[in-house]
Amino acid sequence: MLTPTPLMGLVTGFWSFKTFAAAVELDLFTRLRDGRTLTVAQAGSELGLPERPADLLLAACASLGLLEKDGDDYRNSALAEEFLVRGKPYYFGGQVAYCDQRTYLPWHRIGEALRSDKPLTWDPSTQESMFDTADPQMLESFWGAMYSTSIFTARALAGAIDLSPYGKLLDVGGGSGAYPIELCRALPSLRATVFDLPHVCTIAQTNIERAQLSDRITTRAGNFLTDTTLPGGHDVVLFSMILHDWDEATNRALLAKAYEALEPGGRVVVSELLLNAERTGPAPAALMGMNMLVETEGGRNYSDAEYEQWMSGAGFTDVRTVRFDAPGANGVVIGTKP
Repeated sequence: MLTPTPLMGLVTGFWSFKTFAAAVELDLFTRLRDGRTLTVAQAGSELGLPERPADLLLAACASLGLLEKDGDDYRNSALAEEFLVRGKPYYFGGQVAYCDQRTYLPWHRIGEALRSDKPLTWDPSTQESMFDTADPQMLESFWGAMYSTSIFTARALAGAIDLSPYGKLLDVGGGSGAYPIELCRALPSLRATVFDLPHVCTIAQTNIERAQLSDRITTRAGNFLTDTTLPGGHDVVLFSMILHDWDEATNRALLAKAYEALEPGGRVVVSELLLNAERTGPAPAALMGMNMLVETEGGRNYSDAEYEQWMSGAGFTDVRTVRFDAPGANGVVIGTKP
């Protein structure tokens, strides 16, 4: 029998997110690292919560698969232990905090964005883009989110395609440096350059130094939108979670710049949440497209068929798509300069 139960799941989706975000804000999962357990009373005492809220929070987190319970004791699930403990290599809490603090309230005005076709998280009349800001708190939040999403996505990409024949990678709009860091960890012979705005390069450099990869990863300041060319001397040009920020004309221009920057035999790699050709899903890609409405002027999520067409139009050959599973991308589209 058809029931409205799936619709109730959509209606209450924010309950799950806000419960999750509150637990991350309280550092619940970091407190439970390495197999530590807490009862409701102990959790309430450590978190500064009365008994009833502590009980409800722990029960809700268990229902979401974030905690496990044995008797009266709660512990991290394997998922929480791997990705929600602060300081772990693939800590995902930055993405949770960013969405909670930066995009959750603007999403309440999604109807306004649909009617106006204008972003909600920044003002196009005073800023060139959402990345044009001197607000240190916003920068820290955004790039922390991008790093936590990108670092595991880069790991998945490294396992999905063979980059071992290539020696020098240019990460266009490389932001926090997560992709080069993870790819260089996986490929000892690879060297990389992060190409981004000057203040973003400073953030990337900090992460590169922390990863002890300063001898293999460099930064180069520039603006991939306004600079007429991309830095040369690389045999792979990577656009990781970048092209969904811009319209078709901008993306075609960027792919053309990549083609000109590469030597024959070089590759362009586009890593994204890819829509299917019919533009009916998958849901993470389609909903990320809605988030582009909230956060960008012309961005949207595109299908692999669209990227393949644009790459072919720029002159790339042997264009193909490789799928994988990761939080920031579900595949890559690859082209070779003949």
